[in-house]
Amino acid sequence: MPPRPTLPADDLYARLELPTDATPEAIEIAWRALLRRHHPDVAGPTGLERAKRINVAHDWLSDPELRGRYDRERGFDGGPAARRGSVWRAADHGDRTAARTAWSRSPREVDQVAHFLDHVGALTTDELDRLAMADPAPIAFGATIRRFLPDDRRAALEAIEVEIGRRLSPAAAVRHGIRDTIRAYAAELVLGPFLDELLSEPFRERTRERLSRGWEAAVDQPRYGPNGGPVESLIGRLRGLDATGIKSLASLGVRARLGDEPWPPGTSPDDDEALRVSSALAGRDAAAAVSATKLDPRAASRARRAAERIAHLLVLRHAFAPSAFETLTAPWRPWLLPDDPPAPSVRRPRHV
Repeated sequence: MPPRPTLPADDLYARLELPTDATPEAIEIAWRALLRRHHPDVAGPTGLERAKRINVAHDWLSDPELRGRYDRERGFDGGPAARRGSVWRAADHGDRTAARTAWSRSPREVDQVAHFLDHVGALTTDELDRLAMADPAPIAFGATIRRFLPDDRRAALEAIEVEIGRRLSPAAAVRHGIRDTIRAYAAELVLGPFLDELLSEPFRERTRERLSRGWEAAVDQPRYGPNGGPVESLIGRLRGLDATGIKSLASLGVRARLGDEPWPPGTSPDDDEALRVSSALAGRDAAAAVSATKLDPRAASRARRAAERIAHLLVLRHAFAPSAFETLTAPWRPWLLPDDPPAPSVRRPRHV
């Protein structure tokens, strides 16, 4: 058995200028970007030792077993609270001023950016509501990418963010997640060629998905996905319920023993962001349609929870086997769920 490698005594995350909860993609970006900057062919002989240290940090942190051992022995395995004291801070390493130079783009890239910005300025109410429900790229991940950008790329990213702020309405800009989701997609458009050069697979594909999934799940999509008609009909029936009907809805929700939302085989909220957004938005609107101000708070909560569950099942109706869908919706048939035909298919978002 080969001897275990000696644990480095210093902070490997600091070598790569990263926080201790950095993703594998962030580690790859930092490693390659720093090597470009400190390789002896660029920095001269003085960069040799720094390049070696960068490579050692990457060897440890890119290997799950070695990283796990390093984190445990350095005390970084206790979650965010334990890691907080070793998180990299930009002030510790200096802050480079971005050059305000223009970035040369191909005609195709110029067209993509122009089309995207035009769409930002013309987002529909449904698209804005879906964007608010979408899962944006983590702020720390975006900050990591920005930290290692060449000056011209950082300037280009800042320029498109300014333009997004100009075109997005103030009311939309302050809604949770909308601006961050739009900016993440803009980063993919502007930085795509740079990331293509910097990252190999599977890191590049995961980065592309992380930056673009929120926008693609929200834009050019029906409000409630492929089964919008049945969901809208349900919301209309929920709005028409009187106090007795809402109490019945609460009672049926208890009998159904609502737990975690069921997902059909082959689908999950982690793998299909568009369906997750459709479900979240339909559930929110269905719950809001239940007017339960005069009910006991617990009964009102149960009624709204049942409304959310029915809406979720309708959104995913096309993906459930007919027998499974009938079983799951049995408590509310035929009172709230007449036999509407299921949608034939669902359109998947496409990556850039």
